[in-house]
Amino acid sequence: MNKRQFLLAAALAGIAAASANVANAGDDSKEKCFGVAKAGANDCASVTGTHSCAGQAKTDNDPNEWKYVAKGTCADMGGSTKPAG
Repeated sequence: MNKRQFLLAAALAGIAAASANVANAGDDSKEKCFGVAKAGANDCASVTGTHSCAGQAKTDNDPNEWKYVAKGTCADMGGSTKPAG
């Protein structure tokens, strides 16, 4: 992959992540759940600032990575509605 292709792919990934975040922002039936995202399956940026995009979680169930889940189900999944620390 050359530099131009990489930049285009990164830009498209950023747009997709931003639109997913905006789409869920007004949805009262979902909530952010920290500590339940699998590696590469987080919904947006890490709260620690280690990355700024969806799909970049490095480990499963990192307490600073989040995923949108149905409201009221986070604790049942073993997660928290607040980040670690």
